[in-house]
Amino acid sequence: MSVVAPTPPGRRRIAAGVAGCALLLAVGCGEAPAPGPRPSSPADVCTNLVSYWVKEALKGSKWAGLDWEQKGLSNEQYVIHDEVLAAARAEERRAGRDSALALADRESRRRCEKAKGATGSSENWRPPSEQRVPINGVQP
Repeated sequence: MSVVAPTPPGRRRIAAGVAGCALLLAVGCGEAPAPGPRPSSPADVCTNLVSYWVKEALKGSKWAGLDWEQKGLSNEQYVIHDEVLAAARAEERRAGRDSALALADRESRRRCEKAKGATGSSENWRPPSEQRVPINGVQP
């Protein structure tokens, strides 16, 4: 009776890698890569942010209470957020949670596209040299 020594784990990985490469070459590894995700437009970014935070508020998420800056919203996006959230809450009372979540997506998209992404910067933002509140206990 002969004993066959088991293949060490490292050699198994190498063999699997070689087999995988051979398979890829056989099916066209050298072809052009598949197109990646398309770049996001300002309206896409606005829609994703606004609809996400509206849905978090509808679900009662602990993160829904963050302020507009912590949510990554511009002032314009925050206005859209508040309007969409009010409409979604009314829809939830009328037709239920699923309908409100769908409305959040629809209205966020419509309003963000109309506002071209609502990317206007915050009117409250000031450069550090113009801060009016103490920074680390020091009044600028």
